[in-house]
Amino acid sequence: MLIGLPKEIKKDEYRVAMLPVGVEELTHAGHQVIVERRAGLGSGIADERYEENGAKLVDTADEVFAAADMIVKVKEPLEPEWRRMRAGQIVFTYFHFAADRRLTDAVIASGITAVAYETLRDDRGQLPLLTPMSEVAGRMSIQEGAKYLERPQMGRGILLGGVPGVAPANILVLGAGVVGANAAKVAAGFGANIALLDVNMDRLRYLDDVTPPNVDCLFSDRHTIREWLRRADLVIGSVLIPGAKAPRLVSREDLKLMQPGSVIIDVAIDQGGCIETSRPTTHSEPTYMVDGVLHYCVTNMPGAVGRTSTYALCNVTLPWVLKIAKDGIEAAAGKHKPIARAINVSGGKVTNRAVAETFGLPFDSRFDV
Repeated sequence: MLIGLPKEIKKDEYRVAMLPVGVEELTHAGHQVIVERRAGLGSGIADERYEENGAKLVDTADEVFAAADMIVKVKEPLEPEWRRMRAGQIVFTYFHFAADRRLTDAVIASGITAVAYETLRDDRGQLPLLTPMSEVAGRMSIQEGAKYLERPQMGRGILLGGVPGVAPANILVLGAGVVGANAAKVAAGFGANIALLDVNMDRLRYLDDVTPPNVDCLFSDRHTIREWLRRADLVIGSVLIPGAKAPRLVSREDLKLMQPGSVIIDVAIDQGGCIETSRPTTHSEPTYMVDGVLHYCVTNMPGAVGRTSTYALCNVTLPWVLKIAKDGIEAAAGKHKPIARAINVSGGKVTNRAVAETFGLPFDSRFDV
């Protein structure tokens, strides 16, 4: 199989979808790899490192898409890339379809097989290709929250950990999955007071055992959310329903409960956001104000730390790239249930139930395992 690696074109995206070792593994297995020049520079990987491990370098993304049987990316295809995709081609990347109807329609029309990192689910119910980026985003959410609580950034002027004689910040974390748990872990290290909310009592019991005393693991309901919005200096939105649009847990009316200068970091924005007032932002223009509350809703948070994120992502994606390249997508899906679960669109039909239900589209159940 010929695998193509284009340069990411999303604004302020510095990750790349394959390391030089991935090129070496694929070429040793008898495959070919074509790489767009400068694809790895944002992550500190020079073109020569790909070339010396067996890749062919080309000058444009058009050349990569035209030649490759499978495209391996990091972020969802943007509009300039839609015309490059062709029927029968495999595209393996994060798609987050439920947040973007236009992307969904474009992929359906293209005829590609869209294999989504975020819905590759193993038999234990884990999402191994989403986990490392969720770890990065969760830890970054506190780093960014600490910065934007500073008064020059229009925040409340609060130090997360406080100082002797002055109380630390109060942080509300909505969702105790990988993002939320990592956010709570970092925030606890700062010395803040944290409320970590979820509806999964088994998850809350586990986290209550392993988190420090300044993390309160609480059941998530409307009353508890509103109670904590009144006291929260920082709110982290980290809820996830795999493949589906994120549920809205905080309405615009709820913002009236919050203190002026409080900060919301909506990590769930990739799946539409869990705050009613959230809208996608970029690293170059990351924040905006609604009713006195600062919102940070960057859709590719891990892209800012490409040297960390690229290695974390490629460590987990490469084994699946090798499986698909070896057998082709149909056979690989038959052998490996996680791959079947990752196929969201194929041959013009939606094969992920959550995506189909989000947009009221027909559901093709051939990969439903």
